[in-house]
Amino acid sequence: MAFKTDIEIAREAKKQPIQVIGDKLGIPTEHLLPYGHDKAKVSQPFIDSLAGRPDGKLILVTAINPTPAGEGKTTTTVGLGDGLNRIGKKAVICIREASLGPNFGMKGGAAGGGMAQVVPMEEMNLHFTGDFHAITSAHNLLSAMIDNHIYWGNSLEIDERRIVWRRVMDMNDRALRDIVVGLGGVANGFARQTGFDITVASEVMAILCLSRNLADLQHRLGSIVVAYTRDKKPIYARDLKADGAMTVLLKDAMQPNLVQTLENNPAFVHGGPFANIAHGCNSVTATQTALKLGDYVVTEAGFGADLGAEKFFDIKCRKAGLKPAAAVIVATVRAMKMNGGVAKADLGVENVAAVQKGCPNLGRHIANVKGFGVPVVVAINHFYSDTEAEIQAVKDYVAQQGAEAILCKHWAHGSAGIEELAHKVVELAEGPSAFAPLYPDDMPLFQKIETIAKRIYHADAVIADKSIREQLKAWEAAGYGHFPVCMAKTQYSFTTDPNVRGAPTGHSVPVREVRLSAGAGFIVVICGEIMTMPGLPRVPSAEVIGLNEQGFVEGLF
Repeated sequence: MAFKTDIEIAREAKKQPIQVIGDKLGIPTEHLLPYGHDKAKVSQPFIDSLAGRPDGKLILVTAINPTPAGEGKTTTTVGLGDGLNRIGKKAVICIREASLGPNFGMKGGAAGGGMAQVVPMEEMNLHFTGDFHAITSAHNLLSAMIDNHIYWGNSLEIDERRIVWRRVMDMNDRALRDIVVGLGGVANGFARQTGFDITVASEVMAILCLSRNLADLQHRLGSIVVAYTRDKKPIYARDLKADGAMTVLLKDAMQPNLVQTLENNPAFVHGGPFANIAHGCNSVTATQTALKLGDYVVTEAGFGADLGAEKFFDIKCRKAGLKPAAAVIVATVRAMKMNGGVAKADLGVENVAAVQKGCPNLGRHIANVKGFGVPVVVAINHFYSDTEAEIQAVKDYVAQQGAEAILCKHWAHGSAGIEELAHKVVELAEGPSAFAPLYPDDMPLFQKIETIAKRIYHADAVIADKSIREQLKAWEAAGYGHFPVCMAKTQYSFTTDPNVRGAPTGHSVPVREVRLSAGAGFIVVICGEIMTMPGLPRVPSAEVIGLNEQGFVEGLF
């Protein structure tokens, strides 16, 4: 059976002018800052004017641990937003922007798929409105100002061995993980070891996504700890007088981007921290703006619920005062089979026993999300190879967990294929939600790490060197003990080993490093072999991306 590619479907979209989309939400034309005909930023003055309005219902879309079989979380987020509009609800979609790294690597884009996409697909997956470039520039301006300050006399007495601010770029490039800069003599400064992270792991990205307005943004940027003196006194970005210029670079990037779905429903696409190495949610500004403009807001959190949902609840909701009304966990029959031990090449063959064997991964996520006090429904993202018996096996298993699984065909049929889920989400959202974060602010930092590891990952213990524990205690003494923790861990498993599928128990979580994100307001806990600068795969997607004879982009997915 031949299918059109996502990019072919997107290219055939009958888009409406962005002013028409803004009008659906009551955004006046003068408060839309257009980037072409089909995308625009929403002005800060208009956002400020919404403060007194009541909030709509917030719906989180999360998923099982990702597998090579594919789960379709963004596709389901877009489909559900279209589905809610189809059944007469005023719904707005909020998703993250795409990073160039995975676009040209192996993960692909972040605009949904099939008949449940946000458009313009090519622009969204490439440079879009330039937000990521602004974040990269602001981050690297600070990097340059650190080395420049040292070159011109180092009046702040920065210890070059204790510079913790690295550089970033929005591309997967393993060669830049650990490098030496400043070679070539006196004119080039002092030689020192540093490295690059990917832009989506930048604290500037996290800050932009958690800031309420420009004043909050500048305060947070100024609070970034970039280095320490010889007596371990912190040096902040504001000490270097970098926060003002960084804010200028981010002025436009702070404003949410408005686009549309294939069915011409409004979608905010703004911010893009990864969920395995950052906090994995779109911006607070976009979400809060959408909540003021719509009755329902459908948003996603990156990767599986052990990462994305946990960080959405414990970091974003905690800091922004958000209260989710319901959660959708996306699963596929194919992924259940992979968790049950089936090789990717054999996923097209019916195997009910493997589906049943793989379901505990889904069950673990259901229990975890329920643990936050949020009502849950499972969306089975349909593939043509799924059989009735396999689908029923998932439904039966989910029913045993005290939840409902609903088959969704939005990839093939758009909103018409997801109406049942839309009605169920409304039912759950109108009912009670007893949302609460997993741990209180005043819990010691290491105990917060242990709480996540034991309650979410079902680990027996957290392994951390004495130096890491002492570092956490030092940050507590410095006034950072109330921060939540952001676990940087593989997305493929509840463990720190990406090859361990299912719902494992009896494992431990090794903490390799901890980083203070004083501006963003959390502690990054790097576990196992996770990399904050990914590498390209053996055959990167970049090899098949290009322009065709008509000048259209081909190969994006």
